[in-house]
Amino acid sequence: MLPQDRLRQIRERFEYLEARLNAGAAPVAIAAIAREYSELKPVVSRIAEHESLRAQLAEAEALASDPEMRALAEEEIARLRRALPEAEQALRLALLPKDEADARPAMLEIRPGTGGEEAALFAGDLLRMYTRYAEARGWSVEIVDLQESELGGIREVTARIAGEGVFARLKFESGVHRVQRVPETESGGRIHTSAATVAVLPEAEAVDIDIPAADIRIDTMRSSGAGGQHVNTTDSAVRITHLPTGIVVTSSEKSQHRNREIAMSVLRARLYDLERQRADAERAASRRSQVGTGDRTERIRTYNFPQGRVTDHRINLTLYRLPEVLQGDLDEVIDALTAEAQARALAEMED
Repeated sequence: MLPQDRLRQIRERFEYLEARLNAGAAPVAIAAIAREYSELKPVVSRIAEHESLRAQLAEAEALASDPEMRALAEEEIARLRRALPEAEQALRLALLPKDEADARPAMLEIRPGTGGEEAALFAGDLLRMYTRYAEARGWSVEIVDLQESELGGIREVTARIAGEGVFARLKFESGVHRVQRVPETESGGRIHTSAATVAVLPEAEAVDIDIPAADIRIDTMRSSGAGGQHVNTTDSAVRITHLPTGIVVTSSEKSQHRNREIAMSVLRARLYDLERQRADAERAASRRSQVGTGDRTERIRTYNFPQGRVTDHRINLTLYRLPEVLQGDLDEVIDALTAEAQARALAEMED
């Protein structure tokens, strides 16, 4: 059964917000009212659609008692009974609690794990995969910090991805990604297993996380590329250390002022992510509402080159489309992960 009291409260709240907007709310309040109004609008639309179908069904069932209208009414009843469960499911999904970070830009961090230079090359493959996925969706990608290996792999990278619904689409990518393939440097043709760790953090705003100046140490240093080659002749790179947690972030753009902005943004994202993890753990130790445990040491996906397959271990999904996935065709995987998360959240809401 749908929660009728909650549906009524949502409609009443929506009507109240609409009246406030039409009456001309105070400038200080207008942004918050408009944001809540826009969040409720699609939910109210789903409620209206569901109630309209129910009303049409009742009307058609009443008409079925008329011998002259029975055939037409029964045809309409069959159509409405097919449409109603789909509308009810869409409404249930609309009623799920929203992750307020879903609409935010994201900080993507990739680091090689076990596997030496092959792991660094795989980290580079993952960066290209996410970059191509972002480009296909019309998102922007800004490399915040990049440390390359001698053979063109990646020792560490942080990138900012901005656009519509970035964190909502990428948040299930955090974890250990594993690759099984024959490295180019392997003369014996043996398959090696390597890994890289991906972290996707929602970007935090200054109002989300307050960082006292006394809690950070800022160091400037020369920017350097692969093999220690100096890129700039000035000390432009910035390293910020958050003293209470020991978190260290760096940014290596040419402008020192811009580097401070970027590094502080990354630091806020990491601290905000810590707060979200703490809140999640307090709400539910089992973290049932999430796909997997949220632990970034968890192995989430395997890219197997000899078999041409990608397997997501959290939902037992295997696709034999490895080249396409590595070219950024990630929607099928991400859609499946999102559907699984929604199904778990619906089950939890109905417990």
